[in-house]
Amino acid sequence: MANTSFLSNCTFRKPNTLFTNLYLLTFATFLCTFFYLLGLWRHYPSPATAISAATCFQPNTTAAPAVTTTLDFDVHHLLPDPPPAAARGPHLPPCAYTFSEYTPCQDQKRSLSFPRTRLAYRQRHCPPPGDVLRCRIPAPHGYRQPLRWPASRDAAWYANAPHKELTVEKKGQNWVRFEGDRFSFPGGGTMFPRGADHYIEDIGKLINLRDGSIRTAIDTGCGVASFGAYLLSRDILTVSFAPRDTHISQVQFALERGVPALIGILATIRLPYPSRAFDMAHCSRCLIPWGKYDGVYLTEIDRVLRPGGYWILSGPPINYESHWRGWERTRESLKEEQDEIEDVAKSLCWKKLVQKDDLAIWQKPTNHVHCKLKRKIFKSGSRPFCIEAQDPDTAWYTKLDTCLTPLPEVNEIKEVSGGGLAKWPKRLTSIPPRIRSESLEGITAEIFTENTQLWKNRVAYYKKLDHQLAERGRYRNLLDMNAFLGGFAAALVDDPVWVMNIVPVEAEINTLGVVYERGLIGTYQNWCEAMSTYPRTYDFIHGDSVFSLYRNRCDMVDILLEMDRILRPQGSVILRDDVDVLTEVKSIVDEMQWDARITDHEEGPYERQKILIAVKEYWTAPPPDRNQHSNH
Repeated sequence: MANTSFLSNCTFRKPNTLFTNLYLLTFATFLCTFFYLLGLWRHYPSPATAISAATCFQPNTTAAPAVTTTLDFDVHHLLPDPPPAAARGPHLPPCAYTFSEYTPCQDQKRSLSFPRTRLAYRQRHCPPPGDVLRCRIPAPHGYRQPLRWPASRDAAWYANAPHKELTVEKKGQNWVRFEGDRFSFPGGGTMFPRGADHYIEDIGKLINLRDGSIRTAIDTGCGVASFGAYLLSRDILTVSFAPRDTHISQVQFALERGVPALIGILATIRLPYPSRAFDMAHCSRCLIPWGKYDGVYLTEIDRVLRPGGYWILSGPPINYESHWRGWERTRESLKEEQDEIEDVAKSLCWKKLVQKDDLAIWQKPTNHVHCKLKRKIFKSGSRPFCIEAQDPDTAWYTKLDTCLTPLPEVNEIKEVSGGGLAKWPKRLTSIPPRIRSESLEGITAEIFTENTQLWKNRVAYYKKLDHQLAERGRYRNLLDMNAFLGGFAAALVDDPVWVMNIVPVEAEINTLGVVYERGLIGTYQNWCEAMSTYPRTYDFIHGDSVFSLYRNRCDMVDILLEMDRILRPQGSVILRDDVDVLTEVKSIVDEMQWDARITDHEEGPYERQKILIAVKEYWTAPPPDRNQHSNH
């Protein structure tokens, strides 16, 4: 037992680890020192060798000069110096202060050279390329950010639109008042002295304005757009328009109030909207001769009204029996005018629903089945249908016609031509009839649904990039330069904003009809020209692949200057496009006093498409005593 215990103790005795580690450390140090000294000996010559080598290269003054090689350490692959800052891009100075309200395609001086017949001179007349300004439109001195909605509906800063003409001309009609440093808008109008809200309530007693069946409206000759402003509380989105005429700044006032509006007129060309766009059209003493010229203007209203839509007229000649003395016209002339309107409405197959007091309302048929049957029986007084070759959705510099735009064919008399629309708000996400009917090549219901979700994700990403867009109420007037199906606007529907959706006339597919079928608003536009709106209209501009679309069509600088013209100081821009395109865009906007940066696509840095975010810096014209009258 003792022997076994002894062997066990010998077998399991722990080694002396401290002694072993010291031994290994000493051995490793010796090896490192040895090889270090060996390296020095092999790579460094002795002093004698170094002196000898140096002597070999001493010049021999007595013998023939030796041939030597001069080493050249200069750099031979140089990039050229960057050009001076002024030459890196176009020089984009501020325009003279007199251009602070410049609207290139509605310039009053240029318009005087065009015919006065049917007010053609007040239509769009854009400057030729050689006359386009290459400078930045200044805001007037003292310009301020507009009041936030809904306070802006009732007031606007005087400095932003310094014109008092309407306060004098319409003093007794409660259009607008001047009080201290601002204008106030009591909501009055020529035909609604009790205010727009009461006037709309009167309409609401005749047709249903609250069940969601009426979502989009158009107001011709809108004044300061009080009708459209008060319809917003009923979830009705109105495109208001009026010409730039002697009523200075009426559309500008509307935009300062945060109400959708454009400069426009019914004259000789179509309104820039697709067919079957609006649920309701309105004219309150808009001074349009509806019965003249073979009813061409009312025929155009018929084109843009959806099947079953309403046309509302107040003012002359409606209820002329009570008002003819105040209108300073004879009863006979007013009766003749009303008879002309009634005849045109019948030729369009409209039904007069009601005339009560100062209001008259007609309704467009839901299809043309009855209309065609009546024409076979009563051939006199019929208005010919437009031929199929005339695209009813083509509306950019397209001449007005007196023919009746045919509605899509139906299978039964109760069917709505083109397909029925859901009531608002379901209309926003329901498959639009133009897509359901497969009338837009390549756009399916699945594509529409995917596009709607895509833009929800994109807008959520935008709000992370732009804190101003994320701040509820910071923006009111928004513009989408290439709207496609209106997904960007749809994603913002719960924010207190409105979006003007642009479908460029150069777009491969005309989708503006889909935008309206969703309960949104928009217009056509060629971005090689200026937009029919005042400077500083929009708080925010969005553009998806706009510059790729217009490459080789017109100069990028001109498009960016137009964007700068219609963008408010301290407003934001978000552009998404190819990285090379955005790099070029940024080089230009850096000269335009925009604070810009390029960031990654929402799906990550490996996407070639990038996003440019910019904010227009605040600057204004100098005070009046320092204004320079030079013309750039």
